[in-house]
Amino acid sequence: IKMESKIFFQILVFLFLPFCSCQTYYLSDKAGVGRVFDGIGGLSGGGATSRLLVNYAEPYRSQILDYLFKPNFGASLHILKVEIGGDAQSTVVDGTEPSHMHYENDENYFRGYEWWLMKEAKKRNPNITLIGLPWAFPGWVGRGNNWPYDFPDITAAYVVSWIIGAKQYHDLDIQYIGIWNERSFDNKYIKLLRYTLDKSGLEQVKIIASDNLWEPITHSLLLDAELSRAVDIIGAHYPGTTTVMEALKTQKTLWSSEDYSTFNDGVGGGCWARILNQNYVNGLMTATISWNLVASYYEDLPFSRDGLMTAEEPWSSNYVVESPIWITGSTSYAFTQPGWTYLKTVGHLAQGGSDVALTDGRGNLTIVIETMTHDHSVCIRPPLPPFNVTSQKAMFQLEGSFASIKEMQVWRSQFGFQTKNSSFFEKLSPLKVVDGFFVLPLLEDEVYTLTTIKAGQKGSYPNPPASAPFPKLYKDNFNVRNPSFSEAPYFADQTGVFEYFMNLTDPGPHLFTLRQVVTERPVTWVADADQTISVIGDYQWQNLTVTCDVFMETVGTGGVFIAARVDRGGQAIRSAKGVFFWLFADGTYKVTNDLAGQTILAEGQSGTRAYRWYTVTLTVEGQYASGQLNGYQLWEKAVVLTPRNGWVAIGTRSFEMGQFDNFAIVAK
Repeated sequence: IKMESKIFFQILVFLFLPFCSCQTYYLSDKAGVGRVFDGIGGLSGGGATSRLLVNYAEPYRSQILDYLFKPNFGASLHILKVEIGGDAQSTVVDGTEPSHMHYENDENYFRGYEWWLMKEAKKRNPNITLIGLPWAFPGWVGRGNNWPYDFPDITAAYVVSWIIGAKQYHDLDIQYIGIWNERSFDNKYIKLLRYTLDKSGLEQVKIIASDNLWEPITHSLLLDAELSRAVDIIGAHYPGTTTVMEALKTQKTLWSSEDYSTFNDGVGGGCWARILNQNYVNGLMTATISWNLVASYYEDLPFSRDGLMTAEEPWSSNYVVESPIWITGSTSYAFTQPGWTYLKTVGHLAQGGSDVALTDGRGNLTIVIETMTHDHSVCIRPPLPPFNVTSQKAMFQLEGSFASIKEMQVWRSQFGFQTKNSSFFEKLSPLKVVDGFFVLPLLEDEVYTLTTIKAGQKGSYPNPPASAPFPKLYKDNFNVRNPSFSEAPYFADQTGVFEYFMNLTDPGPHLFTLRQVVTERPVTWVADADQTISVIGDYQWQNLTVTCDVFMETVGTGGVFIAARVDRGGQAIRSAKGVFFWLFADGTYKVTNDLAGQTILAEGQSGTRAYRWYTVTLTVEGQYASGQLNGYQLWEKAVVLTPRNGWVAIGTRSFEMGQFDNFAIVAK
């Protein structure tokens, strides 16, 4: 009977195919399997991109983390890549991250929030892969030069100390380490890093190079056997789903070690869906890592909402689970794990789109199909060549060890660009497989997951609180602090590092303060401003009063400022405009219309000196600004024509120490 039914089905297929515009796709392991799947990841850092996440109150902070990392719930990420803080503006985007070694004789493995984030990810998924990569380095590493390879032994020891500290202080095993984000690599340094890792008992830590383009690292690996032995993974950024022949010749594992970087609306979700499949179909890349993990920085900073989800309002506790979370789940969830293998029989669909299939080698099979159209899947980079996708019917035939599969679980995401009615990661009825065959109708802009795994589910929480602007009345005396973090809530450092400080030498009323601690220009990734600055508040603010106690720690040339209407951040912070009220240790003050101090609105004598506390007040109303020192009017009605709105900020004249206390904003 079984043989007769099989013959009957084959006859039906033979009769049916001429009337069905179907293309048959064969999924088989008869000829072996493809490359090993290494996972899908998110990148925290490369510009302080998770900065505001730590300031969310519970339970909302844990809910966000669950959507990112909890297995079989949301994105269920397999990989977390973090920035090794270098005290510098680390991208064109959003800010600085503190180093674990501000100075050569200084070690502190509790600065910043990446340690906390890695532990939270590990708590949810003990098998998550952890990666570290530097964007910048403290100035002492370069010995005054803006180059980390002049003293490769120092740089290697610095990076390895971060890996050792992760284990010693946080029980975190870093499995991969990078060289220098999107900058030149140095063969000698890579070899020395491998030697230093091995000498430190870290033989298991693998090296990724070069976190830039496929070339010239692949060429160097083919010519230098020692370098090839040192490098385990070739990591390329924004490869456009393609690789180069020399990369394949190395026989190395290939990763898209930074990708996506796209606004997380429907088109961003479509970009992510397309590249997750086609990075392997076109380029044999076995891992794809999103920059960034979560858009948790002020929205008006550059690259707004370029994360897998959005969590930019800790003051309201509002967050948004965006489409890339569910698109990630289409491949991750319980459906695949690192160590599964791709089938060789994957590729493009006849009418556009692509399919990949993975197996655990024990009979389980997961198929991911995407039919994203060109205009609905454009990534921010690189340019996307034209292609066409149309609705189609696809017939799949399962062969080899999958021929006996009788049923596939089905999950579907529809972007709904035409209907304006999107649905993501919707569980459909199981699909019957008859003698290895099934037919699937595919519309444009869909993602399907078909799997033998029955454990999949879609996690959810009640809607978070509604979105709300930054509070118009805000103050912080820096006395109440979370011991897990070194930064004060909501302050987003753009140049320099502002940390909690306990003043034990002369505590008085200023025992706990916020202190700028970077005293030497770092080895930078982009051109940091010559002044240190941290922004806070609502970018739309126009009229307000900001008050702060300030303390200068550099005699003569020292200076600090408070500011309003600061209009730029990220790499553009050098050219930021606003109203900057400067107080100097030489007994003068100045009011400027820019951070660089070139456009002077007012200036004069203040009588201020270093190592004394002063209370400064800046009021901006319409086109006028006025300022007070210790309650006395220092100037009034300085004319301010532009900008009309922006953040509040604090900072120092140069890379120098300065303290701030009793910070307060009253906005109108």
